[in-house]
Amino acid sequence: MKALIGLEDGTVMTARSFTGSGEAVGEIVFNTSMTGYQEVLTDPSYTGQLVTMTYPLIGNYGVNPEDMESAGVHPRAFLVREYQGQPSNYRSTGNLADFLKQYRVLGVQGLDTRMLTRLIRTTGAMKAVVSTEDLDGDSLVRRARSWAGLVGRDMVERVASTTSYRWEQNAPVPGSGFPENAGARFKVVAYDFGIKYNQLRLLTRKGCRVLVVPSTTSAQEVLALAPDGVFLSNGPGDPAGVRGVVGNVQQLLGKVPIFGICLGHQMLGLAYGATTYKLKFGHRGGNQPVKDLLTGKVEITSQNHGFCVDPASLPPSVEVTHINLNDGSLEGMRHREWPAFSVQYHPEYAPGPHDAEYLFDRFIQLMEQAS
Repeated sequence: MKALIGLEDGTVMTARSFTGSGEAVGEIVFNTSMTGYQEVLTDPSYTGQLVTMTYPLIGNYGVNPEDMESAGVHPRAFLVREYQGQPSNYRSTGNLADFLKQYRVLGVQGLDTRMLTRLIRTTGAMKAVVSTEDLDGDSLVRRARSWAGLVGRDMVERVASTTSYRWEQNAPVPGSGFPENAGARFKVVAYDFGIKYNQLRLLTRKGCRVLVVPSTTSAQEVLALAPDGVFLSNGPGDPAGVRGVVGNVQQLLGKVPIFGICLGHQMLGLAYGATTYKLKFGHRGGNQPVKDLLTGKVEITSQNHGFCVDPASLPPSVEVTHINLNDGSLEGMRHREWPAFSVQYHPEYAPGPHDAEYLFDRFIQLMEQAS
C-alpha cells in the first residue's frame, strides 16, 4: 500500500505501508541503534514522534513479551528501509507488523532512510505527516506545518501511570506500599514520567523495593512513605511543559537521595533553577560517547532525548559530571551539598551497552551513606 511522507520543510517522500492503512502526525526523528527496535517502540519517551531507524533491515528477529519496556507502543509511526516479515530467532513469538497493528501504529518501508537521516541532521527534527490516506504531497506539507509540535506541551500526562504500583516478580503489581522482598535493603519511590521497565528491573536487582508513583505525587506523600531514595524516570517531550513536578522535586532535595535519568535529569535541572533548550536533532541510539569528568573514562551510551539542560544556567552548587563527546552537551550533574545526581542518557541499557550500570551502584552508595 502506497504511503507518502510530508515534512514541514517541503520535502515529500514515497514509501509503502507494511501494516495496512493509517496516518500519523508528529515530530520525525532517527535512531541509530542496530538492534533493539522493540525496546525503542515500547519506550514512552518516543510519545508524539515518528521514528526512523538508520539500520536498513528491521524485523528480522521478531518480537517477544520479555523485551517490552512498557505496556504499549509509543511512537505514532515507524519508518524503515526494509521490513523483514519472516523473523528467525528462538525467542520470537510474532512478527513486527502484527505487533504494530496490535497497537494501531503505522509502519512504512521502502524509503531512503539514509537521505532522510542526513536531512534531519542538517535541518533538525521536523514536524511531519505519514499517510496512506492523504496522497497529496502539498496537503501533507501544509498539515505538517500546522501541527502544534512538542515544545511547551505536557507529554508526560499521556504516558505516566495515574495510580501507584509495585514492581514484583518482574512485573507491575497494583498497590500503594513497598513490595515485601526478602533481602532487599532499600525502599525506593520511583516517579513515573514514562518509566522504562528495565530501570525497575535494575533497581530491584541492586537490592531495592520499588514503589512507582504518578508524576504529580506530592513531596509530602513521598516523604510519608519514608523512602531511602527517590528515582526520577525518563519520559517524553519538553521538560518545561511538564506540570506539577518541579516544585515537588525542589521539596525533596536535601531530604532524601535522588537519582534522575533523562527527563528526570532535566526535571532535576529545572528544580536547581537551571533552564533547558531543544537540541537540533536530538540524541537517539546506542552508540553515543560520553565522558565521565569524575574518572576520565569514556562510556558508550544509549540515549533518547530531544531537550537538554543548559550548563551555563546551573547554579554554583551543581557540578557538571558528564559531557557528550559529539557536541559537548551536558550529560550528567550532581549537587555539591545534597545527595542528588542525574544523567541525561540511559544507563539501564535497553537497548544499548552496559558501560553505565555503575550509576545504579552510585545511587545505592548514596542511600547507604544516608541510612
